[in-house]
Amino acid sequence: MKIYSVYDQEFAPYGKVLEGYDTSCLVKAMKSIALPDEGTAYEPSIPSLEATCNYGEFQNKAYGGMPIQLGMCWGHNTKLNCLEYHRDSEVNVGDVDFVLLVAKEEDIVDKKLDTAKVKAFRAPAGVPVEVYATTLHYAPCHVNAADGFRVAVVLPRGTNTDKPVFEAKNFEDTLLTARNKWLIAHADSSEAKNGAYVGLVGENIDIG
Repeated sequence: MKIYSVYDQEFAPYGKVLEGYDTSCLVKAMKSIALPDEGTAYEPSIPSLEATCNYGEFQNKAYGGMPIQLGMCWGHNTKLNCLEYHRDSEVNVGDVDFVLLVAKEEDIVDKKLDTAKVKAFRAPAGVPVEVYATTLHYAPCHVNAADGFRVAVVLPRGTNTDKPVFEAKNFEDTLLTARNKWLIAHADSSEAKNGAYVGLVGENIDIG
């Protein structure tokens, strides 16, 4: 699988690099959190990251003053497993280089998405990358197994917390797995085994 750079033109439909940010304080705070021995961890809001100088910058500049949360996904991963989307952009910052596996919401056809549509993009350490609302994404992939990854995740406050309770009235309603989180899973994933909708067909991509 070809791995592009987030600076390549091919990334333009999926997101963009945000300029004018010095994320050194955020990266330092991220590195103080230990990696899990295996797999990945995620927390929507981490106080030590929200105490950094970048929190106010992202809230006021990247989100135009809207309330945000600053959490992190971290660990070890090389697989696609699932794809999710939100009603808004997500900003990611890695402590080391990492790879995003992405597709477009419009690639979901007849309630399925062929994983052949998925593309891979490498993001450099410390560089804020905006992932558009219409871009399907999930857990980052590490570049070096020894390093793993720590990727800050900036989203509107409340995202990825408890799912609202309501009666599903359409297909998209059935994809909601948490607040502001619509997800489709590959049959091989643990999420599918836990009841997530299986909508990814084809290979469960593994960049490892």
